[in-house]
Amino acid sequence: MEPASDIEANQVDSAHLTNDEVQAFSWHNLNVIVKDRATGEPLPILSNAAGIVRNGELLAIMGPSGSGKTTLLNALAHRVASAGAKTTGNISVDSKEASSSMMRDLSAYVEQEDALIGSITVRETMTFAARLSLPHNVSRKDALRRVDSLIASFGLQSQSQTIVGTPIKKGLSGGQKKRLGIASRLITNPKILFLDEPTSGLDSALSAEVIRYLKQIGKENNLIIICSIHQPSTKTYQLFDKLALMSLGKTCYFGRLDEAVSYFSRIGYPIPPETNPAEYLLDLINVDLDKDGEIRRRTDHISTVWSDGAESRSISQDIQSSASAMAEKHVSKSASSKPRPWMVPLTLLHRSWIKAYRDLVVYQIRVAMYLGLAIMMGTVFLRLQSGQEYIQPYINAIFFGGAFMSFMAVAYVPAFLEDLHTFQQERANGLVGPMAFILSNFVIGLPFLFGIAVLFSVVQYWLSNFRADGAAFMTWIMWLFLDLVAAESLVVLVSSIFPVFVISLAVTAFVNGLWMSVDGFLVPMNILNPFWKYVFHYIDYQAYVFQGMMVSEVQDRVYTCARGENGQYHCMYPSDLNGEGRIRGTDVLRSLDIATGREAQWVGIMIAIIVVYRILAYLVLRFWRK
Repeated sequence: MEPASDIEANQVDSAHLTNDEVQAFSWHNLNVIVKDRATGEPLPILSNAAGIVRNGELLAIMGPSGSGKTTLLNALAHRVASAGAKTTGNISVDSKEASSSMMRDLSAYVEQEDALIGSITVRETMTFAARLSLPHNVSRKDALRRVDSLIASFGLQSQSQTIVGTPIKKGLSGGQKKRLGIASRLITNPKILFLDEPTSGLDSALSAEVIRYLKQIGKENNLIIICSIHQPSTKTYQLFDKLALMSLGKTCYFGRLDEAVSYFSRIGYPIPPETNPAEYLLDLINVDLDKDGEIRRRTDHISTVWSDGAESRSISQDIQSSASAMAEKHVSKSASSKPRPWMVPLTLLHRSWIKAYRDLVVYQIRVAMYLGLAIMMGTVFLRLQSGQEYIQPYINAIFFGGAFMSFMAVAYVPAFLEDLHTFQQERANGLVGPMAFILSNFVIGLPFLFGIAVLFSVVQYWLSNFRADGAAFMTWIMWLFLDLVAAESLVVLVSSIFPVFVISLAVTAFVNGLWMSVDGFLVPMNILNPFWKYVFHYIDYQAYVFQGMMVSEVQDRVYTCARGENGQYHCMYPSDLNGEGRIRGTDVLRSLDIATGREAQWVGIMIAIIVVYRILAYLVLRFWRK
């Protein structure tokens, strides 16, 4: 960590706010109500909250688990406070009522969990954040200067070329990641910064380090900074300017931090000497530790004393006087325009490209995995011949070539979930929309999936002795490529619906298993149960891949029949060439109820399935996963 003098030397010159700064951010009579699951009755989870924070001040919203601190933070930021919640009350920026659009322009929100791409460097993280958020009239030179200034101000110069860190390759420490996450949100010069548990997962020294950097940046830039925080150490606690103490959704104290000790002494709860005030206050109102109702009664008493006391009335008067003083002030954010429309998808493409070739988990491990599969299948189905005894192994090789490739696309789940997590946080800050995210994700995967299809085919196709024909080889690659694109699109859809690793992995594997069962190989189409045939087979992308590969490989072949001891031919498939001891490939296709001449139609259906998967994923993100 840099000493304070070094931090002060690294002023964020190009990142300072304009003269039109927010002087005060206030809220009054703020309530959040949800429906009680047991009774169906309205249940308040935040009651009559009020407070005011001025620029340069650092507010800690503190309370035990379930106290309402994150609910308050989300309500203030105009985010969904809780599932199905109704929020009422007044939130003002200076004298103006704060709307959602105003808060998007004036504020930034840092989530509790880091939303950083592990395979890109500190400077790349900041640069991409600038490109996604800075208005188009900010020059590239000024944007890069702003990036360098923020990196310096958060003490990350020596780590500027260090990657954030992946499960395979170590990068930044926990405290450095927290600082980087905050710095990436400050790139647009927000006037209000919200942070949800910025010290979560850090030890006391790292926690104090992060809050110290926050306090310094806030003072330098006249920011209003509001943090929810659970149980800070004494050193961390003393860095805050103001405290909002919450329990059971009610305010137990709001005011200057240095006045909290005297206030609680006056109401009969003196803080013992040599005691961490934060720890004492939390224990005082932590109803989770309540065994006989004493703590709940004490908490109700503390919140009632606060709401009825002179300090609470003073907050209301302070809000009113601040509003009167700012009545003529116009709140705006200079350069609040957005980047050019094409900049966001291009930036996402660039970032995804770097991640795709640098992160082993995204494609490199998958390439090795598919190469291993190709070698295994090529040596198992080695040098298949034209005798009828090789017909079934040919069919097996075609089936497993397509089915296993699509099934193993589940390896893409963790990489996509990381991208999805980053997208959700960037979207909440108004930086990225679902269309740009889905489009860039689709486009960036195409060259890698095509490369995988070629690599797999070069090995397995020739080892297995498929048709030695250039057109047939390219047709095989085409079907395999479409198969992989469809499988990855399925991963994107399922993971968007179920953004939990284990669930998305299980559902994707189940769906691929279903597609294997009804694609026409395990059970031929002419005997497949009508329910599975008409409900699932015709939307099964593996079925069209299997049929397309079978037609390309089998229809022009002629297989030889076995000859018995009596000299008679014993042919496994009926054909008009049985008398000559041969079997037409088209007759093999007919036995599986696979038609010929429909390849173009199947390609069209495959493309339609891919498009539908992506559109559905977009709709899920657009309307459901808001």
